[in-house]
Amino acid sequence: MKNTFLSFVCIFLVSITNQAQELLSEKNSFTHQDTLRGSITPERAWWDLTYYHLDVKIAPETKSISGKNTIQYTVLEPYKVMQIDLQAPLKITKVVQNGKELDVKHNGNAHFISLIDQQQKGSIQSLDVYYEGKPREAKKAPWDGGFTWEEDKNGFPFIATSCQGLGASVWWPNKDHMYDEVDSMLISVNVPKNLTNISNGRLRNIEKHSDNTVTSHWFVSNPINNYGVNVNIGDYEHFSEIYEGEKGPLTMDYYVLRDNLVRAKNHFKDAPKMMKAFEHWFGPYPFYEDGFKLVEVPYLGMEHQSSVTYGNQYKKGYLGNDVSGSGWGLKFDFIIIHESGHEWFANNITYKDIADMWIHESFTSYSENLFVDYYYGKEASSEYVIGVRKNIKNDKPIIGPYNVNKEGSGDMYYKGANMLHTLRQLIEDDEKWRDILRGLNKTFYHQTVTTQQIENYISEQSGIDLTAFFNQYLRDTRIPTLEYSIDNNQLRYRWINIVEGFDMPIQVTLDNNKQWIYPTAEWKTMPIEDHTMEVDLDFYVEVKKVEN
Repeated sequence: MKNTFLSFVCIFLVSITNQAQELLSEKNSFTHQDTLRGSITPERAWWDLTYYHLDVKIAPETKSISGKNTIQYTVLEPYKVMQIDLQAPLKITKVVQNGKELDVKHNGNAHFISLIDQQQKGSIQSLDVYYEGKPREAKKAPWDGGFTWEEDKNGFPFIATSCQGLGASVWWPNKDHMYDEVDSMLISVNVPKNLTNISNGRLRNIEKHSDNTVTSHWFVSNPINNYGVNVNIGDYEHFSEIYEGEKGPLTMDYYVLRDNLVRAKNHFKDAPKMMKAFEHWFGPYPFYEDGFKLVEVPYLGMEHQSSVTYGNQYKKGYLGNDVSGSGWGLKFDFIIIHESGHEWFANNITYKDIADMWIHESFTSYSENLFVDYYYGKEASSEYVIGVRKNIKNDKPIIGPYNVNKEGSGDMYYKGANMLHTLRQLIEDDEKWRDILRGLNKTFYHQTVTTQQIENYISEQSGIDLTAFFNQYLRDTRIPTLEYSIDNNQLRYRWINIVEGFDMPIQVTLDNNKQWIYPTAEWKTMPIEDHTMEVDLDFYVEVKKVEN
């Protein structure tokens, strides 16, 4: 009965994951709008984003938003047209620079602003983009996002944004491409006075107004990706603690619905445990200046920078279930651990193109395994990561097509985690592996990156040419298969289902001894005394015994 239940849980969870990823991955052909959204157009390339002030009024009773975004930028090359993105049904009402209203040509969700004043190379400029409307409502937050408009059980509005993949332009006007992160940002949000808004960074002040509204001003002092910006509105209670971390005291703040305060104080003990484990494996939390927040929302959760959102119903595992079926997944709250892991891989190190989303999800799915490793040991962590393999589909490559805002397969989660777990075995030195993970976060601190940069760094630091390894697991759907036969005390073996040049060594048990063998695409032979061979399960491969 237990095995039947676990099988059902795993099927249920992989179904959720695959549906979530496929919501933004169904298209096989692309339009001009996809190119405008997903590429670095000439109208984006000439200016470097430096600062936003997003100043908005949110009206729960009409599910509408209005306000402006002040966009500051440095001119890289003189140009006269700027692309700003905002998705229908929201509308740009006007754009102003230096007191002059500018002409805007609209092309779907891309809006092209004709500038009047000279854009001198090296100069710092700014303009104000005014907008209003009823933003898209989330259909399946956070995977198909927008605004989520709910009520808590006391009848108070409970509102949140989520927009990865879909794009931040679903609710505010911005340069909606991941390659250019804003250096800092002020988020000013006006809501009815009986509600509280929580956004990224640190709260500067709250203004009270005569129209029974309040405006909270949140300042983000670190670079932040577009989809990491959020608003969370509700009848919140607050508690906090100080974590003594690698860079000194770190504020950890928690915002939860009023009725959940008592259980949150107990359940959120996973948060400092997370911080301790991940600072060990990945290095210092990347946003000490902005603090860490965990904020309750009306959907499952999301990795919004310094404002991680939580909706896992105060349960261990993934909504009370173990994604691995190993038992270890019920030792921690999946959303607290996974979404917070993204502070290192997604918010500190960010993909330039969503085709490389594996950089976020593979490392962060693997972080669940490292959390288990830190608190329960290496054997437990192996059982966990091996257990999630049942969720892998091997239907599409992990890396998606570039320049059209399309991610790859949902296998970026569990196949990606197992790829990294396999890589740990190849390096065969856990301290060196830890140094590589920490080195990634130090070398690419607050940067946007490509897959090639990550691949090159790991190859260089490990001293192993991993070109074929990454081609196999990221760009091919086949699982490398160790084909072998044993006859007359001789072992024959080779790799099949592999990309060109794949020659990964692997650990096996022969004659009761654990040892390395070095298969290639060609048959190799070696003498053995026993007639059995066991392949180390820590390697994500398949094994096929054949008859001579």
